Amino acid sequence: MSDMITADLVDLDLSADSKEAAARALAERMVALGRVTDLEGFLADVAAREAQMPTGLDGGIGIPHCRSAHVTEPTLAFGRSAAGIDFGAPDGPADLVFLIAAPAGADDAHLTILSALARQLMNSEFTDALRSADDAEAVAALIRGDRAPAKAPAQTSAGSKDASDSQSTAAAPAAASAGAAAAPPAQAPAAGSGADATAGRPFRIVAVTSCPTGIAHTYMAAESLENAGRAAGVELVVETQGSAGFTRLDPEVVAAADGVIFAHDVPVRDKDRFAGKPTVDVGVKAGINRPAELIGEVRERAARGEVTSGSAPATPVERAGDAGEGYGTKLRKWLMSGVSYMVPFVAAGGLLIAVGFAIGGYRINKAPSVMDHFMWTQADSWGALFFQIGGVAFAFLVPVLAGYIAYGMADRPGLVPGFVGGSVSLTINAGFLGGLAAGLIAGAVVMGIQKINIPAALRGIMPVVVIPLISSAIVGFLMFVVIGKPIASAQKGMTDWLNGLTGTNAVLLGALLGLMMCFDLGGPVNKVAYTFATAGIAVSDPSDSAMKIMAAVMAAGMVPPLAMALATTVRGKLFTETERENGKAAWVLGASFISEGAIPFAAADPLRVIPSSMVGGAITGALSMTFGATLRAPHGGIFVVPLIGNPFLYLIAIAAGVVVTTALVVLLKGLRKPGRQTPADGSAAGPAAAAKEAKQPVAA
Repeated sequence: MSDMITADLVDLDLSADSKEAAARALAERMVALGRVTDLEGFLADVAAREAQMPTGLDGGIGIPHCRSAHVTEPTLAFGRSAAGIDFGAPDGPADLVFLIAAPAGADDAHLTILSALARQLMNSEFTDALRSADDAEAVAALIRGDRAPAKAPAQTSAGSKDASDSQSTAAAPAAASAGAAAAPPAQAPAAGSGADATAGRPFRIVAVTSCPTGIAHTYMAAESLENAGRAAGVELVVETQGSAGFTRLDPEVVAAADGVIFAHDVPVRDKDRFAGKPTVDVGVKAGINRPAELIGEVRERAARGEVTSGSAPATPVERAGDAGEGYGTKLRKWLMSGVSYMVPFVAAGGLLIAVGFAIGGYRINKAPSVMDHFMWTQADSWGALFFQIGGVAFAFLVPVLAGYIAYGMADRPGLVPGFVGGSVSLTINAGFLGGLAAGLIAGAVVMGIQKINIPAALRGIMPVVVIPLISSAIVGFLMFVVIGKPIASAQKGMTDWLNGLTGTNAVLLGALLGLMMCFDLGGPVNKVAYTFATAGIAVSDPSDSAMKIMAAVMAAGMVPPLAMALATTVRGKLFTETERENGKAAWVLGASFISEGAIPFAAADPLRVIPSSMVGGAITGALSMTFGATLRAPHGGIFVVPLIGNPFLYLIAIAAGVVVTTALVVLLKGLRKPGRQTPADGSAAGPAAAAKEAKQPVAA
């Protein structure tokens, strides 16, 4: 581990009472040694990673970690807490805390060293030695590998492999009786599993582990599965798809496997290799916390002859995920998958169209093709160029929406029928409603095809030929002949209704959209309002009502972060030091129409911040509609003010909402009982991290 950790990076008396405070205490040691250049920026990156998935593990271990541009070299800091710190582990607080910092462009050698540490954490002798050590230098030496634990664990060839090898094998022990107790043996050969009956040899499993950062959980899950494999008397080979890349399992090993385990929180790369075998698909923490259960489950599926058909197993969006997750939750995820991929096209196309109008005037949409007429020295030619590029980008909106809804449901096989259905929707003028329907239908059709038990001889051509052909034909038929016309009529009715909005109805709609934009600050409700607005301007010549709606939505989305920034400025004593620092960044985020800038404040004090933001957003939305402000660009904040109709009144509407929200937040926080404080750290993540978490630079 070379000098990744020294005695100066060890705290044997960590007194922090929260995971944020623990990360700060250890990060300050990194800053003191010059390993981290920006403390707050680094902590924001740590918090953003923590928000993706808690980093607490069974056995009293916390491993906050991240890649960050503020890290100069791979570094590890260790803290030992007597009281324990909650990192979200099922079995309670952690007393051993490892803060792992990797540079944004860390090389493979350093990352594999950090991966080796992750594997060591699954070794009870290693963690026991850390708990009993009384000298910081001894702890640093133990973690570096300069000093072995009091009792070294027995190693198989799998356990002793260098961590830089992304394939690890847990060979079966000599005595197979241990496996009989851990999991029931397969009673019959798995149909289509690629292996004969397991009599006379151990059960064979291939596994893939991966996590968002690819530093810690990936390798800990691999080590945990390997250990459980040895105990269960099975041959288990793990492919770790981590930050240091990955080496594909030998095709012969995959072909000979009796079952597959996916323990992952990011998509498995080249997943089709494992099709046609009994498969267990779970999150990476399940691979760490209950490996024996997963091995038993895949053996039971093999015994019942359950296999995945055709292409790939269920995607992370489709599989059950959290216990009790229903179809309503899945439907929301599928729809948000399509919206998240569509948003970059909206932003790029919309801004280009807006720039085209700004340069060439509002008749630029009548300009001839720049292929036939383009003068380098004429502003109108440049305006026409930007407008036409933006129009091409906008033409992808509905196909991308439909394609990635289907992708969220059925993985890559859903893309072709989804895009085809979305294009048909444009052809028949069914618009966004048609795109939503086409995406859901395409995903459902592909999922249905994947459930069919396909002969082994046909599996190779299923994802390339059969599934795209059959699913595209079915989706095209349904969209052209069955449901396309009713959806097109509904789309026209909605458009006519928007065009007819005047007076009180328009004001009420503005207030409603303002409430939605500020309800969850980038969540599903916010996205519904934003998508509704962008759908109206996603044409070459949007109506005046559609541009008013877009203006109201953007104005309302700017209110929460700007209000939090103002509140921390005028009444700083009501906020923690961290929140006051976050407030400075919120000025920029709010002005840029990034609603996520208010998330840290809402997370720390939701009952005061969210209702206050909703009131201010509703006022801004209503005033924007009242003033008749219009906007052709789907994003940009104050930077697209020149493209706004009635810009002065528009800014007044935003200012009114910000002032109201600020006043309500200050009032409600001032009514708190004396002594009741916001958590000392302010929030789980600063606005910089919140903006980083947002999948797109919109109020999404």
